[in-house]
Amino acid sequence: MSEIAKDLHTEHMVINMGPSHPVTHGTVKFLVTLDGETIEDLKVEIGYLHRGFEKMCESGTWYQVFPYTDRLNYVSPLINNVGYALAVEKLIGIDVPERCKYVRVIACELSRIADHMTNVAAGGLELGAFTAFLYFVEARELVWDLIEMLCGARVTTNYVRIGGLKNDLPDGFKQKTLEVFKRCRVLWSDVNKLLTKNRVFIDRVRDVGTMPAEEAIAYGFTGPCLRACGVPYDVRKANPYLVYDRMDFEVPIGETGDNFDKYLVRMEEINQSMRIVEQALEQLPGGPINVDMPYYRWQSKDDIYNRIDSLIFHFKTVIEGIKPPPGEVYLAVESGNGELGFYLVSDGSGKPYKCRVRPPCFPLTAAMPRMMKGRLIADIVPTFDMINMIGGECDR
Repeated sequence: MSEIAKDLHTEHMVINMGPSHPVTHGTVKFLVTLDGETIEDLKVEIGYLHRGFEKMCESGTWYQVFPYTDRLNYVSPLINNVGYALAVEKLIGIDVPERCKYVRVIACELSRIADHMTNVAAGGLELGAFTAFLYFVEARELVWDLIEMLCGARVTTNYVRIGGLKNDLPDGFKQKTLEVFKRCRVLWSDVNKLLTKNRVFIDRVRDVGTMPAEEAIAYGFTGPCLRACGVPYDVRKANPYLVYDRMDFEVPIGETGDNFDKYLVRMEEINQSMRIVEQALEQLPGGPINVDMPYYRWQSKDDIYNRIDSLIFHFKTVIEGIKPPPGEVYLAVESGNGELGFYLVSDGSGKPYKCRVRPPCFPLTAAMPRMMKGRLIADIVPTFDMINMIGGECDR
């Protein structure tokens, strides 16, 4: 160091990035310590939503939790619905009909496809790939058309019920799904050509946000971010639920855990999810979609309007809430971001005594300082994009 440099007064610059920043979704703040453009330190503050999901769940009946689960990861709400319903059913000891299991798998995989398409589209957009964004948003809208056809809503679905589903698949759903997937595969190919070998995109994401497999496991990584590190953990394979053990699909993995691997894993998972939906539609059995347990499953409108016993059951389940036996359970499903777990405690009343959600993106966000130290400030955007932090489920 020269004598002049020694005499200069220099210090690190500390800046706030977010929460009023397009990339941080209004729910996260990064306190970044910079040496020029190099990140010397980074602290993450996630407490800018203040919604209190878990306490809201504990103040309503077991059924009233469903609209709240929609607003966890609001990009793939059907998976949240299914995860919560499976946890309550495990607490009660309910096994839903076979057709219901298949329809739930279809709903979950459609949600996963939409989630990954949104993530890749937004990640490309924030690095300047506006065309790729348009292609995958078109594909996502087509998938949302299927979800709207299924349950009447595109985002906040409220489709699943304890012991079953709101309604069965509509007429023509299989044919419409095959048509949509045909178009989605064309758009997937377009995005793949635009990004996967694009020199600018590769330079912005390769070897950025890397994470060794051992550290990823220690942080609690799951989902595409863990699989990008080379760890083939997928709840659908490790602890199969519904009918995933009957589905033929692969679990894509990466090598370095960098942002490019996370992108590639999600791209391939879109293909695998379409495979699962097509298999489920092909194997779909007949039969009911709801259990015949009026103490737990809401009665159909036809029965409520025409049978006094159904009207009484409906009145009691709506006013008092269903009453699972006292106990506690934990059940996890594979969401778009990884292991989404519900820990429920029942005291035998009509309201959950405790409802705790294990959000997959909470440990991913906690690892941002580890992935960012020594990198450039411009690397925050693609790294934050590729962990796919969703404020609704990360909120504490």
